Amino acid sequence: MARELSNRQLRVGQEVRRVIAEAIEQDNVRSPEIAEAFITITNVIMSPDLKYATVYLTTLNGKNLGGILEQLAADKWLFKKLVADKLKLRFTPEINFRADDTFEETERINRLMNDPKVKADLDKPAEE
Repeated sequence: MARELSNRQLRVGQEVRRVIAEAIEQDNVRSPEIAEAFITITNVIMSPDLKYATVYLTTLNGKNLGGILEQLAADKWLFKKLVADKLKLRFTPEINFRADDTFEETERINRLMNDPKVKADLDKPAEE
């Protein structure tokens, strides 16, 4: 069972998210593909000791997400430096980028719920 995040983890995660989003928005990245992509950082999960940050992101229509993730991983030293400069933490977190599949999973569930077979089962009266 997953533990609930502490207020400190949530606050630091939001600050890390802000710093990384600003860097991408202001084109402070080496890769032109990242600068030109429409990237949305959906969430940042901090480890309990605040030494690791997992950044979940998606691109517009999921275009070239694998390539973007590789390029962000190659530039993670830059993001780590920006986080270290802007946030005064005891340790600068290691940053890992992951694809956020929440939207795809939601779409999959919606397709299942709209399937005629499932609708037929849902419309059946409950047996007593």
